[in-house]
Amino acid sequence: MAGYKRILLKLSGEVLAGGAQFGINADKVKALAREVADVAAAGVQIGVVVGGGNIFRGVAAAAQNMDRVTADHMGMLATVINSLALSDALEQMGIPTRVMSAIEMHQVAEPYIRRRAIRHLEKGRIAIFAAGTSNPYFSTDTAATLRALEIKADVIAKATRVDGVYDKDPLKYPDAVKYTEVSYLEVLQKALGVMDATAIAMCRDNRLPILVFNLNTTGNIMRVSMGEPVGTVIH
Repeated sequence: MAGYKRILLKLSGEVLAGGAQFGINADKVKALAREVADVAAAGVQIGVVVGGGNIFRGVAAAAQNMDRVTADHMGMLATVINSLALSDALEQMGIPTRVMSAIEMHQVAEPYIRRRAIRHLEKGRIAIFAAGTSNPYFSTDTAATLRALEIKADVIAKATRVDGVYDKDPLKYPDAVKYTEVSYLEVLQKALGVMDATAIAMCRDNRLPILVFNLNTTGNIMRVSMGEPVGTVIH
């Protein structure tokens, strides 16, 4: 099999809301789970990090006057809700999963232990990493990068609404130019806004490639996993 042996799939929470402003769209979660299940069936080991934007957006107005640390912890808990939703959809398709949380909540998820996570992947289970890093001031992009490095993933597959990295926002500027590949340094210097600077710098320092692709095109997760030229490679 060509392609990657082990990937870390980074999904934004907004994806799970479907077309809505916030919340979880059951059909969207099911469709997403089907794509991930197909990739797992093809023999690729998958770790997943889901953001919490779709749930946190509903309380964002209240969070504006909150202490940053408290707001960040609320965001982490939102990622646990999303992780459980994705896990449930995958389990219903017969794909074994484990939700591993950086914040301990034994009744809901396993605590995140690196060696156990790698063992799950080796046994063909999908490991869904919830609650970020458990530390405030870190984005889910940084959490995804950390987990990818810990489990020795071959690549971070970052799913977005656009089909790669552009020199400016293609949703606003029709003349935006797409990169097929770009360096970490260029992403940082030009502030291309793919991931936050901390995550990009961590990938650069550890030579972990990032693949940015459009999640709204059905089958793209499989194409990325098989090493097909989809989206933009940051290396």
